Amino acid sequence: MAAATRYGVDRDDLGELLAGEPRYRLEQVWHGLYEQLAAPDEMTNVPQGLRDRLAAALPTALELVTTSVSDGQDTVKFLWSVAGDAQVETVLMLYPQRATVCVSSQAGCAMGCGFCATGQAGFQRHLTAGEIVEQVVRAARWARDRQRRVSNVVFMGMGEPLANEPAVWAAVRRLHGDLGLSARHLTISTVGVVPGIRRLAERDLPVTLAVSLHAASDTLRDELVPINRRYPIDELVAAAQRFVDVNHRRLSFEWAMIDGVNDRASDAVELAALCRRLRPAAHVNLIPLNPTPGWPTTGSPAATVAAFRDRLGALGVNATVRRNRGTDIDAACGQLAARVELGRRV
Repeated sequence: MAAATRYGVDRDDLGELLAGEPRYRLEQVWHGLYEQLAAPDEMTNVPQGLRDRLAAALPTALELVTTSVSDGQDTVKFLWSVAGDAQVETVLMLYPQRATVCVSSQAGCAMGCGFCATGQAGFQRHLTAGEIVEQVVRAARWARDRQRRVSNVVFMGMGEPLANEPAVWAAVRRLHGDLGLSARHLTISTVGVVPGIRRLAERDLPVTLAVSLHAASDTLRDELVPINRRYPIDELVAAAQRFVDVNHRRLSFEWAMIDGVNDRASDAVELAALCRRLRPAAHVNLIPLNPTPGWPTTGSPAATVAAFRDRLGALGVNATVRRNRGTDIDAACGQLAARVELGRRV
């Protein structure tokens, strides 16, 4: 049997666990786990004895360490302890019309991007599909208790999703098929793991792909995103175009705005040219760099970010500025480092 955790088992595993029970029990329990987001002891349509057996046989994979809520009450960060003495973080973002969960795919990260707190922390291990799915379920329960429903999941938390692609894709299939999330509302972010992008292009669900680009020349990107030395920009663009051709989805480039590093007029010209190489042209999400203890350079001033966005627009590229959320609890892009924060906890 697969890992005996609540969301680490598949239907076959659960069927083995329910051997001797009426056949309909499998659907009852599966429905309870995924559609009702219920713990075994909450499944009131299941006999008490079976509820007790399920609770003992299917423990949670995530042990909650802290829950931190931003001052604006619209961002929640969960710090979990997982097997192997590792810790990971999940972020729930509440918007007027949707709720989005940002999940981790690894404990730590091996990509080594210096401006990212997760990259500074190093790599511990891959997460399993069950550990990824459970992050969404636990965040969705928190949202449901406040009359909100999770509609989107982004693989933009700790780790490089395409370095753990088999588990990530298994989680995607569970989120889509069992939690009922639209494939188009599932976004996988990568710093440019080209073989993973190629595999993703052959998968059977039209998920959204976001590439953390941050530089449009190999010289600068080699410095900011070390994996570019292995998979340079031309290879990355070719793999991305293949993904776009197969999935018919516009690609997004993520661009962390770093003061004096990649926010110059020349950077905008290079980025616009790169975006136009893709058909249709890539969309750009500009993200003012969030502060991290191990990176001395600051984010670009707001006026510089706005000017960069306008320059891209004049060059024919659609660009938006992403609002930073949860910086007061170190829950914003690039800040996840799996440590206990000083923000408000509940």
